[in-house]
Amino acid sequence: MPRKQVGKKSVRRTRGASGRATKRVDRRELVIVTGLSGSGKLSALKTFEDLGYYSVDNLPLELVPRFADLVRQSNEIERAALVVDVREGMRLDEFPHLLKRVRRVLPTRVVFLEASDEALLRRFSETRRPHPLGRGKTVVKSIEAERKRLDPIRNVADIVLDTTKFNVHDLRAHLNAQFERDENETNLTISSNSFGFKNGVPSEADLVFDVRFLPNPHFVPEFRRLTGRHPSVAKYVRDFPQTAEFLDKTTDMLKFLLPHYIKEGKSYLTVAFGCTGGQHRSVFIAEEMRKRLTAAGYRVKTSHRDMPR
Repeated sequence: MPRKQVGKKSVRRTRGASGRATKRVDRRELVIVTGLSGSGKLSALKTFEDLGYYSVDNLPLELVPRFADLVRQSNEIERAALVVDVREGMRLDEFPHLLKRVRRVLPTRVVFLEASDEALLRRFSETRRPHPLGRGKTVVKSIEAERKRLDPIRNVADIVLDTTKFNVHDLRAHLNAQFERDENETNLTISSNSFGFKNGVPSEADLVFDVRFLPNPHFVPEFRRLTGRHPSVAKYVRDFPQTAEFLDKTTDMLKFLLPHYIKEGKSYLTVAFGCTGGQHRSVFIAEEMRKRLTAAGYRVKTSHRDMPR
């Protein structure tokens, strides 16, 4: 079947019921999952498999360009995901150059998973598995060495995701929000997220808004144990005039930006709203923004990193 390359995408010519050639955008892609041992790479790969990706673990690095070419030529595989990690050894230094070669063959995104040293140590302790770099050094030293070895890959990653506070279900939900496809909607997926500045700004955020200028429900005793999803807290935050003004102006700005992101081929956008603890104001704002952008015709999901469960 003839194919014409158009930028990063291609067009497949098919025959419709009338027998005339029609054009359909070829939406093939490759996702390379990588990152620190213990950060959730295999759980991520299973999520991609459930999303319909042809999934491969631990493919030798030198075979990745050939694999991408096979996906490009396949009539059965449209999307594929594979894991590349520290088991590749010193060849990881070649990854940035190899990635350029692969992207000339197939649209490719790199997802890099990481976590704090404390979280990784806890996970290795719970699973009682040795670190892939071997038993000749402590796990702490192995983690430190792995971070240095993977740094060239982290620097070229499209998505850097910190899984310190994630369980398996959180990781799955986040990847679903980024990569799940609905053929009836725009290819842009928006994540409207909340977080607490006291725990750091999420590394995956594309746009960050600080909503700590809003009055804090934490100082109202009856609201302290509730979250921004509770109707009473929502009403409290909503009733301040600066809340409505912020939502209106931010919505207008996003409505201006989103068509331009789509035009440039961006398929996911993470908008993060932060307050002090990530429990009240940011949660309410993230939920309200989801409603507004959904009403405007966009596909939006929410995630609340620091909201108590």
